[in-house]
Amino acid sequence: MNKINSTFEFLNIITMQLVFATNNLNKLKEVQALIPSNIKLLSLKDIDCLEDIPETQNTIEGNAIQKAEFIKKHYGYNCFADDTGLEVEALHGAPGVFSARYAGPQRNDNDNMDLLLSNLKDTSNR
Repeated sequence: MNKINSTFEFLNIITMQLVFATNNLNKLKEVQALIPSNIKLLSLKDIDCLEDIPETQNTIEGNAIQKAEFIKKHYGYNCFADDTGLEVEALHGAPGVFSARYAGPQRNDNDNMDLLLSNLKDTSNR
């Protein structure tokens, strides 16, 4: 067996752990299915991160970077993160980066939907 094949066989048995900064287990499974089997994704729960990670940036991308850097700094794991937001044209892109906290810091989905629908009640482009 040549040296290159031996190296590849060795690398295939090494398992790397990588944190995906999410508590959404369905999302974790979907991403795990897309990456090589020698990379094991860990959730926030897997690393005992039970705290509310700050999301104080002005962009969705900024929040994702902030979450990944928080995990690296406080838990020592290599990490990637995502962030999402609902951008409604009739509301000039709102709630956007503030989607989870649109109706307040309690991050209540029903409150957020109620406020969104209330803000859209007089618009035709819903």
